[in-house]
Amino acid sequence: MDNLRQIEDLVRRGARLCSHSGQVTAGDVFVALPGTHVDGARFVPEAVSRGAVAVVTARGVAVPAGVLHAEVENPGQTLGELARIAYGGGGYPCVVGITGTNGKTTTTYLVEAILAASGRKVGVVGTVACRWPGNEAPSSMTTPDVLTLHQTLGRMARDGVDTAVLEVSSHALHQNRLAGIAVEIGVFTNLTQDHLDYHHTMEEYFAAKALLFHAPGKACRLAAINADDPWGRRLAQSRPDAVTFGLAEHADVRGCVQRMDLMGMRLAMTWQGRRWEVASPLVGAYNAQNLLAAQTVGLLLGLDPNTFAVALEHAGGAPGRLERVPHPRGVHVFVDYAHTPDALDKVCATLRAVGKGRLIVVFGCGGDRDPGKRPLMGEAVARHAHVAVVTSDNPRSEDPEAIIDAVMPGLAQAPRVLRESDRRTAIALALAEARPGDAVLIAGKGHESVQIIGQRRLPFSDVAVARELAACA
Repeated sequence: MDNLRQIEDLVRRGARLCSHSGQVTAGDVFVALPGTHVDGARFVPEAVSRGAVAVVTARGVAVPAGVLHAEVENPGQTLGELARIAYGGGGYPCVVGITGTNGKTTTTYLVEAILAASGRKVGVVGTVACRWPGNEAPSSMTTPDVLTLHQTLGRMARDGVDTAVLEVSSHALHQNRLAGIAVEIGVFTNLTQDHLDYHHTMEEYFAAKALLFHAPGKACRLAAINADDPWGRRLAQSRPDAVTFGLAEHADVRGCVQRMDLMGMRLAMTWQGRRWEVASPLVGAYNAQNLLAAQTVGLLLGLDPNTFAVALEHAGGAPGRLERVPHPRGVHVFVDYAHTPDALDKVCATLRAVGKGRLIVVFGCGGDRDPGKRPLMGEAVARHAHVAVVTSDNPRSEDPEAIIDAVMPGLAQAPRVLRESDRRTAIALALAEARPGDAVLIAGKGHESVQIIGQRRLPFSDVAVARELAACA
């Protein structure tokens, strides 16, 4: 028996897997992952000193004598395969993986609604929360690390979950966090500028997303791809078995917006000669695409499209995604997570197009993130808003005023600009500015419950602040 087979046997007998040397305890198996900035092989001596009985590394790494050592081509992939042995003995739920710059969270919630209405027991792993019937916990990242993800899927399976819907980030795909997990359906929503501080170029960003559909031996079995998105069309050309969705005529699952206003939309769908309609409280062409994505998943799972209308009629999408906040004076207040130029442009364009009053937008840009998008965010707001209120998002280690300075050139053509770095005060300014019939969009943080300023994580919810201030209007 070679060393890797011996390690697999240790895991079957209950040895704990660990990829962080500082968490190793006696009897563990340590897998040294090559990191983006630091190579885990550096921490092998620490892991052994803490009691690791076996170590998995890339080839050519020295390990202290007397420790079982397996050298492999891809430690991350091996970790996933070992994790499946550890946690997937009873099998995993059917996995639906949703990737794309925008729309992942909303689409995940819509898929959940469709599957639950069809009688399936559904689990969700994503930006807002990790949950399934009887269990819920907040999420710290869009896609967990590989061990946490395997543990979660194993727990879901033991609790009777038959389908798990995962938001899959580009970071997760690039870092192979889905190693050892078979994805039944992969969904591509869109690709726009974001995370270039990590991926550097749009081509590299696209290549990371495409791993869900093309990685040898790891690609999803079935694919649903947005035909309205240029990157989606490119992806579909390289995946000819994909089912495309969109508002364009050439989409396989085609949608046509029958009606749209600030209260929602009616959408008609056609696919393989069938036609059906759904009413939804969601607003915007991009949400029409999210509705189409979710229904395409249902179709690929063999569900009856006639059941979709009941499932989606009251499905308001995800928290902080064009979430409505009641206002006593007839002002339409929305909180949205839009934090990329494209997402902000789309949500502003939607509210401007379907609203009858003015559009007032509160927004900012996160610190320690892609600085190139800051003036582009300003341009997106300037194209559509009657009043722009630029403020802080999560400044992190950067000076909030310096971030706003970087946004301001993009607002040169805005009709009116208010500048206020205190986010609560900025929201109050926007609501005070609004008249009955106006729309106020508070963009950037969505469902988030904290604001990160320096090293501090301060309690802050756009929804809670807007509700409090609106109640006093």
